[in-house]
Parts: sequence; C-alpha cells; structure tokens
Amino acid sequence: MSSGGLELPPGDSGHEGSSMDAPPGAVSLARPMEMGSQIGPELDWGPDAWSEVRTRAQRAGRAYIWLNLVEQRLRAVVAAVLRPIYEPVHGDDWVVAAAGPAGQEWVQRAVAVREVSRRKGYLLDPADDNILSFLTLPQLRELMVQHWPCFEPYFDDRRDVELALDELEVTRNVVSRNRALSGTVLAQAERASARLLDILGAGSDVPSARRLPVDAVEDLVGDRYADVVAVHSDRVRLLRQFPAEDIFGGARRLDAIGIGLNLLVQNFSGRRLVRLAESGCRVRLLFLNPASSAVKRRERELGLKRSELSRSVEMNILHMRRVRAKLRDPGAFEIQVFDETPRFTAYLVDGDGSDGIAVVQSYLRRTRGMEAPVLVLRGGGRVVKAGDTGETGESGLFTTYREEFEAAWIDSRPVS
Repeated sequence: MSSGGLELPPGDSGHEGSSMDAPPGAVSLARPMEMGSQIGPELDWGPDAWSEVRTRAQRAGRAYIWLNLVEQRLRAVVAAVLRPIYEPVHGDDWVVAAAGPAGQEWVQRAVAVREVSRRKGYLLDPADDNILSFLTLPQLRELMVQHWPCFEPYFDDRRDVELALDELEVTRNVVSRNRALSGTVLAQAERASARLLDILGAGSDVPSARRLPVDAVEDLVGDRYADVVAVHSDRVRLLRQFPAEDIFGGARRLDAIGIGLNLLVQNFSGRRLVRLAESGCRVRLLFLNPASSAVKRRERELGLKRSELSRSVEMNILHMRRVRAKLRDPGAFEIQVFDETPRFTAYLVDGDGSDGIAVVQSYLRRTRGMEAPVLVLRGGGRVVKAGDTGETGESGLFTTYREEFEAAWIDSRPVS
C-alpha cells in the first residue's frame, strides 16, 4: 500500500472491526449487521399498521381520481368561457389578465412554478405549457366566481357550484398533505364530485349511467375487470346499494332466467310490473319447471322439505301470470319454463342495446339465492385491445350471459 494511502489496523481475530485497539486517527470498519436486525421493533410495521396504511392509500387514491377529474373539467370550462374574451387582447397572458389585481399574487405564483417546470423538464406534455394548467382548484373557482356573468348563461345556479366545491375542499387538503381520509368524507367527496361534474356538463357517454352511475374508478380500470362494475357478498347488500326500482324501473326490455326469480317477483310489485309493461317494456321470464327433477335435486342440496321449493316457484309463476292477464298486449310479457339443471340466475335489463345492466348470481351448493354472491355487469360492448396486433375485441361477461339466456329460451316451453 502506498505511503499516502489509508492503513487499516489489524483487528484481533475475536473482534474484527472493533475500535478498541485502533490507534488515534484510524478508520474502523464496522462489521455488517444481520439483515433481520437492521430494523428494530420500534421501526417495524405489523399487520395492523400495514392494514391501516393500505386503507389510507386506497381512500386517498380514490379521492385523488375524483379531484383530478373535477379539476380537469373545471379547467376546460374556464378556458372555454374566458379565453375567447381575454386572449384576443392579451394573447398568452390571458389568464393573468383574467385574474386581475385581486388574483395577482396567486397567478404570479403559477407563472413562477411554470417557469421552474420548464427549466427542470417537468412539462411532459406540451399541452400543459400554459398558466391555466398550473392553477389549483380554489384558483379556478376564483376565476369562475370573479367572472360569473360570463358563466351564468351556461349554469343555473352559482350557489350549487360553490357548495359542491366547498364540500371538496376538505378532501383536497387531506389528500394533498397525505393525511388520513375517513370513509364518510370520501363518500361525501364522491357525491360532491359526481354532482359537480353533472353541473359542469360532463355527463357520461355511457347510456346505462342513467340507471347505474359510472364510477370514476370503474371508468379508469374497467377493462381490468371486464364489465363487472360491482360485486356484493349477497342479495341483501345488493339491494341496499342498488334497489329493485333502480334495476328494473324505466327498462324497455327485461330478460330473466333462474329458479324462482325472487329478486324481481318479491322486490318489484305486480302493479309496478304492469305499468312497466304498459309503458312499452318487453318482458321474457324463464323459470325452472317446478315439476322437474332439477327442483327436487335443489331441494335436497338446500336441505328443504319435499316440494317446498317447487311450491315457491309455482307461486311466483302464478303471480306473473296474473300480471300478464292485466295487460292489453299479453304477448309482450312472455313466461316460459326450462327443465335443465339451473346454473345461474340472471336479470338482463335492456340487454339488446348499448345501455344494458345485468345482475347475475351463480347457484352454490347449500347456499340459498339470497345468500349467494352477486355480480353487477354493465353492457355496451366495451372494446379493449386483444393483443399487440392492434386488433380489438369485445371483453366482458354481459354478452356471455345474454347468449346463455337466448340459448335457454329457445329450448324452453311457454306457460299458458
């Protein structure tokens, strides 16, 4: 070793790297610690801590998506209304001019942040190289409020806009500072965001949103889960979130297949069904034949008394026959039965168009229909990439269950 180098003193064999015997000025090499001992118990996160962190991250992520959508929509609205007024005179500085003396401080701060972003290469999209893209939600709101006479022709009530933005402010502050967001505040923010997007004219282009509002997260990751938009552990929880009136009300076509179709028969009144059919809805109901051997097997699976299930199915069919008898056009309300082993129950609302909704349950051994998991599907033929070839194809379960219904309907028999 060269004389100018740093000599390491030899440690004794039992205490390698110990500084006990090192001469003054020498550098001691500490022995590497075992990996398991690097994090002491005071720094460890246990299962409860990890669970809490994941919950906080999931809520914050969901809230961020809603806030992002609202901010983008409000930015587009402000640009569409104010740019034609200020840009012809002030050019690229039209936002500075629109802010006026009252907004001089925050608009200049946005200008400064934009310049820093330019220098450091933070502007990844040329479309964001403008002052408007650096304004926060409260600043966009301020521009809107300051120039309300310009926005008034497009929106009914300024107070509605301000109230929705007020409700979002708590969530925005919590998310921007990575603090805990409660489930109650998140739900409030989601409702306020949806209401504000509706006010600002950002209605979904999915027709079925009228029946089942499109969720921001569903819209972003929908292709990951095909067309499944909700999963409920049982039918009770389904109806709590998605009442029968919301499922069937206003339908123009209703196709249902199952053993007894209790979700429809027991939760949507006969009078309401009559009104629905008279308004033009075409109904096809496909029950399991109560006299079939499949009903007897199902009774044994569920541990029911003999004929208990078959009588229940018979009562449901009779009830639907009474509904049909009250209609001016009984042909628009068809009832049929099938004899095959029942594999699922499905209610397809407007399944022939782009705005369909389906509620599907599989039949499980020893589990009644009320207790079985429920899938809610959105129709509309969502198209996703099929591979690197650039081809596209339809993805989802809605079409599968619709085809299964049609095949079963062809093989079934009408009820007189």
